[in-house]
Amino acid sequence: MANVISDETIDYVGILAKLDLSAEQKEQAKKDMGRMLDYIDKLNELDTEGVEPMSHVFPVSNVFREDVVTNGDDSANTIQNAPEEKDGMFMVPRTVE
Repeated sequence: MANVISDETIDYVGILAKLDLSAEQKEQAKKDMGRMLDYIDKLNELDTEGVEPMSHVFPVSNVFREDVVTNGDDSANTIQNAPEEKDGMFMVPRTVE
């Protein structure tokens, strides 16, 4: 384990995370953080020359559909649901005085 985490670092992370860690929890956290950093170091050994950065692991192209109206203007049928109608609009009771 090349990455050794200091007690001060664990204390600082505990303060940032608002955690009250016991001594054994701090030791376990030091080991866990060290293993995480070792794994990141291992990933940094990979040759990524010529590999383009990606935001998704699957080949995704334009997933948006064309914005096409499919139901059209159905206002004549909609206005039939109105309790009252005037000039093609819903008539509702007055709510503001």
